Amino acid sequence: MFSHKPVIRGAHVVLRPFRQEDIPSLWAMLHEPECMRLTGSRSSFTRESVDAWYSSRGAVSERLDLAVADATTDECQGEVVLNNLSEVNRACGFRICLTGPHAFGRGLGTEATRLMLRHAFETVGMHRVELEVYDFNPRARRVYEKAGFVIEGVRRQSLLWEGAWHDTLVMAVLAPEWAVHRGTPGGLSAAAGLDPTSNPAALPHPTTATDRRAPSRPRTPAASGR
Repeated sequence: MFSHKPVIRGAHVVLRPFRQEDIPSLWAMLHEPECMRLTGSRSSFTRESVDAWYSSRGAVSERLDLAVADATTDECQGEVVLNNLSEVNRACGFRICLTGPHAFGRGLGTEATRLMLRHAFETVGMHRVELEVYDFNPRARRVYEKAGFVIEGVRRQSLLWEGAWHDTLVMAVLAPEWAVHRGTPGGLSAAAGLDPTSNPAALPHPTTATDRRAPSRPRTPAASGR
């Protein structure tokens, strides 16, 4: 279902296949302390393994991994992923991670989330997209809620991080819900980053997360929000 690797253009970001020049930013992202905290990751990776992982993403059909690129500079600002595919149930996981605090607070994650969900529901035909996010990441939770995800449950004390236990929130959005709000449950005025004057195609139609971040990455929540 994910054999096709599209280029999805928004007002501020472009979701596109990875390029060789993206690898340094992605390798740095996987070792950036705040990104590691937000994803609960304790792993480290060699440049060679990261290069091999991202260079192979175009050949897999069971998941869709795309770079989140700045629409102006084309610089890689992170990744967004549809994974954990259940084709028979038309369900998959979602995760996003930006390259670090310099990419936060700019609306990039919000727009990338909406664009990827639109592709999942309106192009691929998914019925359900789900994710997990830790309780100490309220910024990411707000992004997911703005895009239409709702909390379905809590995996209590599922992460031990720096001596403290933390809950994992399970969130999902369904195709019938998407058909109503198309990523803006608060209305079009809430669609930060989807600018109709700069890119009408980035707007919703008017009428109508075992994960891996790189080789052998353990299952972790959907990461760093905007």
